[in-house]
Amino acid sequence: MGKINDLVLKGDFEEANYKQQVLTEYSNNPFIEALPPIFDEDDVLSRFMLTPRITEQDKQSETNIRYHVLKRIKNFIQPLPIHFEVERRLSTLIRRGYLARNPLDKTFFERIRLLHELREDEEEAHKYIDDRLNNIRSTADSLSIIGISGIGKTTAIERVLLMYPQVIKHDMYKEQPFNRTQIVWLKIDCPYDGSLSTLCKGFFKAIDDLLGTRYLEKYGYLNRVTSTMLLHMTSLASMYGIGVLVIDEVQHLLHSKNDQEEMLNFFVTLSNTVGIPIVLIGTSKAQQLFKGNFRQARRAASDGSIIWDRMSEESEEWEFFLETLWELQCLKTHSELTEEVRKTFYEECQGITSVAINLFILTQERALFDESNEDEKITPRVLKKTAKEDMKIIQPMLNAVRKNDMRAMYKYEDIMLNLDELMGQQKKETAFEGKVKAAMTERLNTAKYKRQATIESLSIEIASIGIFDALSPKDIRTKVEVLVERASVESDYQILKSQAIQELMDLNQMMKEKKAKTTVSNSLLPLVEAREKALKKKEHPYQFIKNSGYIKSPIDEFVLEKEFSD
Repeated sequence: MGKINDLVLKGDFEEANYKQQVLTEYSNNPFIEALPPIFDEDDVLSRFMLTPRITEQDKQSETNIRYHVLKRIKNFIQPLPIHFEVERRLSTLIRRGYLARNPLDKTFFERIRLLHELREDEEEAHKYIDDRLNNIRSTADSLSIIGISGIGKTTAIERVLLMYPQVIKHDMYKEQPFNRTQIVWLKIDCPYDGSLSTLCKGFFKAIDDLLGTRYLEKYGYLNRVTSTMLLHMTSLASMYGIGVLVIDEVQHLLHSKNDQEEMLNFFVTLSNTVGIPIVLIGTSKAQQLFKGNFRQARRAASDGSIIWDRMSEESEEWEFFLETLWELQCLKTHSELTEEVRKTFYEECQGITSVAINLFILTQERALFDESNEDEKITPRVLKKTAKEDMKIIQPMLNAVRKNDMRAMYKYEDIMLNLDELMGQQKKETAFEGKVKAAMTERLNTAKYKRQATIESLSIEIASIGIFDALSPKDIRTKVEVLVERASVESDYQILKSQAIQELMDLNQMMKEKKAKTTVSNSLLPLVEAREKALKKKEHPYQFIKNSGYIKSPIDEFVLEKEFSD
């Protein structure tokens, strides 16, 4: 049995705050109205731009200190035109997916009722689920993002997802009771063994981790077949109004013994019956999943696919990426970005984002400790030596890309792109690249940006320490924001970091004490008491609580509500 991934991306929880919609089709739909406003380019730019600060004082520090400072560069993110494309696609997918799933519409209750009936006959339901739900329209589209390993696909999609709250709690809508929990997005990874059954269990576990439920225990036990688990996924997706399901590392499905037709049908059924948009992310190897069957390939990417290629050496985006990255030096001598250095750097990283960032860090580390390089300069020789010795493991893959050797590239499918599709894809508009570049250049010189960059770097660094067990990442960021906003723009980074850690330690202790004081005795909590009784009687807590009258049938409630409304 495949191992279920424990690393699940988590976002914020929010109380519903309904907003007036610019587009009429998005109005009178609480799932859409509770979302943030449609983001503009400036919103995306500020969220994606992350340039760690390296001060003059940092550069004067001892060698061992500067070695640690260099690790900040790991967080570097350069906004690129493709980031804006990913945000626009996702923004549209989520909202259009909710059009046919308006919780105020009678078809919403009809879907819930049908799913309840299907679950009652779960052993046979998978045979006719498509026919039963066929009369309920779906506005869900799907999107695939395919690109070289290390190009930044996962980082980009996660930063876009985190622009939205993950869970929205509804209580009242237009002065009427509206008790709903909405999951705006859910991201899961394909298990490495490619098991569809394990993928389904990963879905249940992701919801359990998010809401404290026990669906994996209830629906994911060993003798469950995939089609039956798919039925329960459909039911939960409808119940919680999931806005988009992101499935990463889909190329892992090729590792399994699953029939390719079965895998493609799985995704088509997931989109059709669950009725939620699906984003599939994978390396170029994943394209094999969508070959051969036109219907499945079309459904797996009904909103198109994004082919994420490496940056070309002549492109404006590469030039600006490299120039921005080059400013993050922490050496005695500031090395100029000469034409020879540019060519050597591209030759050794081939325009692959993560390779470029790691090469830049490793080259500086080598310069720091190389006794023959007293000036600590970045030269073509140092770049080549770093790539050869410190990045030895990926040299075969880079050589395949460098020489455009198709036979060699086939051995390393993670970095092989479908050249026909790339030729058919429109290149990013140069004008748009220029607009991003101009906006970033302007922002880099503003106090607002400097504060924002400090907040981002401090929040990430401090959260990674892992000592604030009573605080969420959002709590840490909020405290850092307050501290940075009240300090001078030129304040020393390390002093700010020390102050932030001290204040957060005090806050962490206060939150722990508050939690201890508000802990209520189990005797005052009837549901907890009922659970303990159930365990003593060796009964399932849910069934015991239901039999005790605490849980009403949701279908009866819907029918009753419908009768009243009629």
